[in-house]
Amino acid sequence: MAAERGQERERDRDRERPMSRIRLDLPRERRARFLPEYDPEAFGRLSERIARFLGTGRFLVWMTLTVVVWIGWNVFAPASLKFDEYPFIFLTLALSLQASYAAPLILLAQNRQDDRDRVNLEQDRKQNERSIADTEYLTREIAALRMGLGEVATRDWIRSELQDLIKELEERRDLFPSGEGHGSDVPDR
Repeated sequence: MAAERGQERERDRDRERPMSRIRLDLPRERRARFLPEYDPEAFGRLSERIARFLGTGRFLVWMTLTVVVWIGWNVFAPASLKFDEYPFIFLTLALSLQASYAAPLILLAQNRQDDRDRVNLEQDRKQNERSIADTEYLTREIAALRMGLGEVATRDWIRSELQDLIKELEERRDLFPSGEGHGSDVPDR
């Protein structure tokens, strides 16, 4: 009796315990995230747009214009209005910052383009395989039709036979020109 009560208490404790095993048939609960969430596709599209802009002549013109105005202002402006003296350290810092962001954005855009190219290449390969299979099938069908038509009268063969018959009829007509005797369709009365 004491053993039964001990087993009963153990079963009750097992029921009260939270499940320590992971259930594979239920989705996991979401964990609290401390970092901000972002949409990787939206970020990727933005990086591609920036990379496309960085690769244009317009960007080079704007960048050159900005640098020329920056240097011109800091060389020719009154001393009280200059914000970056001759070694142009702030300009160098700004250009370095722009380059440090541009390089990873360009690489991200290239990686996305590589992924798209890989998918397109795979689709093209599958399409080519289907086309080759279709072509081979049609080739076999045409060969089967040709073999089957080998014993069927073709238009050219019938035409040549008819021409032979016409020549033969013309020769007979030359032998019997007036319609006398043989070959007359009019019955004798």
